[in-house]
Amino acid sequence: METHEIGLTIRDGVKVYPGTIALNHVDFDLHMGAVNVLVGENGAGKSTMMKIVAGVEPLTSGAMELFGKPVRFHNKNQAEAAGIGIVFQELNLFPNLTVAENIFIGREKTRMGIDIDRDYQRAETRKILKRLEHEDIDPDTPLGDLRIGQQQIIEIAKSLAQSARILILDEPTSALSAAEVDILFRVIRDLKADGVGIVYISHRLEELVRIGDYITVLRDGLVTGARSMEGIDVGWIVKNMIGGASKDFPKTEVQAFGAEIFRAEDITLPRMGGGYLVDHISMSVRAGEILGVYGLMGAGRSEFFECVMAQHPSSGGKFFVEGKEVRERSVAGRINRGIALIPENRKQDGLIEILSIRENITLSSLKDFTRIFHMSLAKEARAAAEYVRKLSIKIASLENPVSSLSGGNQQKVVVSKALMTNPKVLLMDEPSRGIDIGAKAEMFRTMRALTAQGLGIIFITSDLEEVMALSDRIIVMADGRISGEFDAGAVTSEDLVAASTPGRTEEKETPLEEAAS
Repeated sequence: METHEIGLTIRDGVKVYPGTIALNHVDFDLHMGAVNVLVGENGAGKSTMMKIVAGVEPLTSGAMELFGKPVRFHNKNQAEAAGIGIVFQELNLFPNLTVAENIFIGREKTRMGIDIDRDYQRAETRKILKRLEHEDIDPDTPLGDLRIGQQQIIEIAKSLAQSARILILDEPTSALSAAEVDILFRVIRDLKADGVGIVYISHRLEELVRIGDYITVLRDGLVTGARSMEGIDVGWIVKNMIGGASKDFPKTEVQAFGAEIFRAEDITLPRMGGGYLVDHISMSVRAGEILGVYGLMGAGRSEFFECVMAQHPSSGGKFFVEGKEVRERSVAGRINRGIALIPENRKQDGLIEILSIRENITLSSLKDFTRIFHMSLAKEARAAAEYVRKLSIKIASLENPVSSLSGGNQQKVVVSKALMTNPKVLLMDEPSRGIDIGAKAEMFRTMRALTAQGLGIIFITSDLEEVMALSDRIIVMADGRISGEFDAGAVTSEDLVAASTPGRTEEKETPLEEAAS
């Protein structure tokens, strides 16, 4: 196997936070001109170690060297000046600024130090987006107008614009479609050829085998395996990650479904400039059923969920829960009718990061702990602790800020908050985004347990294996429409991919057009 120069090393690295040891005397080598895969369950210490490399966090003890010279970065700017770039798992972008402004934030190109050369920044942005095969994104588009997958592309573009010698990619594909993943991998191969050292963190184990040259496995802050990727398979990775066999998440046993618990009829959401983002969608789910909604980014899946939760006053159509029409026009009203949403972007829409774990879990259920003007904090803490136990959330204390948790554990807090409202139908938008294989298995077992109690679940996913393994029935969306409906036991991945291809949906008459004819 080809050997690669070691550009950065950590020796005997320790990182201690109050109540937990995030890194426990780790050794790490980063090879240049290669993809260095870093893998482990949520809370294993992956993101912590990369934050140290990128200057976001300091080591508590231990040493770090860059090209043979001792370094200790005190902030991210020092690391960037040394040629280290990072794409964080949680996007660090400004929704009120344009795409070009986000890419050049903090290092704007100026004309003689007087004003910003916006023409230059637009031109460079177009070049980078063309390299990422996303030239359809206008550099002047406000970042907040883009879907989360497109925002992730901008985060990657931001790092490419820095011409880093070392590039850290923390869950870069978590919101990307399969086609966008292929584009990213082509860019990574180009960067490798230019001698860039890449650290690649992902919970999609097949990706790691496909793209990695070297692998380091972390478990509970310890390195449990470090070697070249030659001869490595998913089984080896899982064994070193969790110390045992793979935690599967297929369905356990077929159960009888109850009556229809939720129905959407002819839902529309007009698109600015004409057409529909959600184009006359109808679907239903029964008690005890898991309905998977598969499709590519931009298919209208998340917008449909937003319509269900009364987030778009301009939407049309009707919703029913247990046969009764939902007339409430507010999010709180929909929650009271038994509908709960786990949003795609947990950081922006699911959590209040300055609040504690306890306060985030109970945020939608405060009335359950309140009598007249008084709130029982003890009762609230007991209820929150019960959900921490049920979902195996790794915490040091309920009173720690939710921002102190790893991405996967933050996602479990969002799930806990939704479940505490005792919903009849649960909407889950990419519920496994940024969650490791063990946490994913726990979440899916929880979903099965909930349907056994009569809950109906509709979940959106871009993961073919996931939608086929977990769903009882699968709906595919493309171009804002339903382009296919399948029994999960009788569908192939090829069927789903074909149905999800934009432009393949057939023109259908709307009910008004049918009436007119």
